[in-house]
Amino acid sequence: MSETQYIAGSCNIGKAEIRQRQVVALIGFFLSVSALIGFISTKASPSIRLGIFLPLTIFSVGYVQSRKKFCLAFGFMGTFNFARLGKMSKVVDKASLAADRKTAASILLQSLGLAAILTFAVYLLPLK
Repeated sequence: MSETQYIAGSCNIGKAEIRQRQVVALIGFFLSVSALIGFISTKASPSIRLGIFLPLTIFSVGYVQSRKKFCLAFGFMGTFNFARLGKMSKVVDKASLAADRKTAASILLQSLGLAAILTFAVYLLPLK
């Protein structure tokens, strides 16, 4: 599915924006792996390991947005971008705006859910 145009509630970013979301996911991934290595090497307590939720959230938000070809911030703001980075267009149709906001909320919940599941897995690691 290579969308090159705005589709309400389905696709609001082009290749350059998708690439940015992939970079965010990679940054979150490397931060998460670094934290995990630190937890393992110090045998961190389970409550300390809950701190991995933030880098896992960065990873999951970038990952889900890049896979869905939809920016949740753009969805909430009523914008989209298929041109060069930073050149956004405004959604004018109220039905399209509602569909975008619904998709943005769904992506946010999916991202937080993925981060929570991964955080729980790290919490349960037997490090002692």
